[in-house]
Amino acid sequence: MIGISDFKNGTIFENDGIIYQVVWFQHHKPGKGGAVMRTKIRNVRTGSIIEQTFKSGEKFKEATMERKKKQYLFNDGQKYTFMDTTTYDQFEVSSEKLGDATRYLKENMEVDALYLQDEFLTLDMPASVELKVTETVPGIKGDSVSNMTKPATVETGVELLVPLFIKEGDTIKVDTRTGEYSGRI
Repeated sequence: MIGISDFKNGTIFENDGIIYQVVWFQHHKPGKGGAVMRTKIRNVRTGSIIEQTFKSGEKFKEATMERKKKQYLFNDGQKYTFMDTTTYDQFEVSSEKLGDATRYLKENMEVDALYLQDEFLTLDMPASVELKVTETVPGIKGDSVSNMTKPATVETGVELLVPLFIKEGDTIKVDTRTGEYSGRI
């Protein structure tokens, strides 16, 4: 059993027969009453994210997930094909089941697949990925004020805001949890 004080990003637990993964959490102590934990949790079977508040002292059954290394091969628009790195077996997963993970998958990228009793549930993406900028407008000379951003498209097709000094061909680090630029490589 795990309590809400054990929550951290990525914690997987069972609540009312549904398996959830903590995406975001915040401990909150209101002026009156007991402490609560505000969370955003993702249903690992459906991929839907909900906001939930738990009271101090609540306990949950910890779900034991098995992690297996998989290599992303390609997609045909609706199905994403992966290969098991130990058995070389290939399998397909729908884009709906993968959710936001599809925004950061590059060909030949290794990821952890989460299984519950031999049933594929979802991918556990790394906290950040390195992606090449394929399209962006050039920065204007003299635009050096901090926090100035411009839109850029990366190799997976995702558009995000980057600092003005980033140009086409640069490799950047993108946070997979927030979808934001986090540095240049």
